[in-house]
Amino acid sequence: MAGKGIFAGLPWWVTWVVVPVVLIVVFGGFIASALGFLVGVLFKLLIAAALIAGVVYLVRRVSGSSSSSSKSDW
Repeated sequence: MAGKGIFAGLPWWVTWVVVPVVLIVVFGGFIASALGFLVGVLFKLLIAAALIAGVVYLVRRVSGSSSSSSKSDW
């Protein structure tokens, strides 16, 4: 708990306003790029899942409508 000793004699607004603002200013670009990367990966995963589901749906629909084919033929 060495961090509490540093902020012990300072007003509350230094701890709860100034320190977070300084950290956002210093690391803001890094935080934004990391969040952008995570959102991009999640979006790509969502698109991949939708495409795979669409292919599975189409394959089942086409193979189900073929004439006199049995599922045990596989």
